[in-house]
Amino acid sequence: MEDTEQGMEHRHAPLPDGVIDVETANVLAERLKMLSDPGRLRMIYALAEVDELCVGDLAASVGSSESATSHQLRQMRLGGLVRARKQGREVFYRIADTHVRQLLEVIAEHFLHGDPEH
Repeated sequence: MEDTEQGMEHRHAPLPDGVIDVETANVLAERLKMLSDPGRLRMIYALAEVDELCVGDLAASVGSSESATSHQLRQMRLGGLVRARKQGREVFYRIADTHVRQLLEVIAEHFLHGDPEH
């Protein structure tokens, strides 16, 4: 292909089949934003270590208020990261599925592997 300075128009190669559309990219970006908050990330990791926790126990384990923890858990439930189960007046949360756990493992492996500070 010749330079555009010589009068030739630059042509881009067609997009590969694996490129996601804009709408899908937006949905994924919104979901991944949930993991960008350190408090939510700590809650997800805490839940990954046990089968499930009630809001109070999870709040205590991450050093947050029950109100703030409950709010964050609601956001993560709506985003599909956690599931809730009500037992009487208590609400118990757990990781939504094995994909969330796998995602956490890959993230930690990728970003913390070989980092002497972590």
